[in-house]
Amino acid sequence: MDVPLRNARELVAEVEGLKTRGALDLSSDEDLTVALMNLVSIEEHLFFTGAKTGKTRYYDLLEEVREMRKDLLKQVVVDYEGEVWCISKHLLAASMRLIEVGTKQLSLGRKAEAEDLFEKAYALYSLFWGVNLGTRGEAAEAEVVPVAEATTAAPEPKQSLLAKVRELVTKAINCCIE
Repeated sequence: MDVPLRNARELVAEVEGLKTRGALDLSSDEDLTVALMNLVSIEEHLFFTGAKTGKTRYYDLLEEVREMRKDLLKQVVVDYEGEVWCISKHLLAASMRLIEVGTKQLSLGRKAEAEDLFEKAYALYSLFWGVNLGTRGEAAEAEVVPVAEATTAAPEPKQSLLAKVRELVTKAINCCIE
């Protein structure tokens, strides 16, 4: 889906319009992306279990899970060019791994390390949506305008592309609205 955007307000309006017309259910899509993350992890575990045990039945299961993941990924990665398909899969996989490592750090009492990993995981997850909602192109060149008006006239510091995409996605996707 190619959505030309100039700022966060336009992204929010576009997403809300798509939701209203029933063309986009980001709540379900967000749930599906988490399922996809887990399917990629299952593929990895099946590989390592097959390699460690020497039992090829795990590779057979891996193939079945991979086919399921490919079929489901088509539901959220609908318009892709170049290597966007693989980029999308790897963004979700990396995000999931960072969440898992962050959770382990949290359980070890390393809160600062965990929060850093969670920030990185969310940045990658946001980039996934940025790529797949068509926000990367023009948003990369445009100035991000906050949805809520700033209370001071001080100029906003220049944001990186990843920060812009994250802000846009955070404001546009709310999984808790049904």
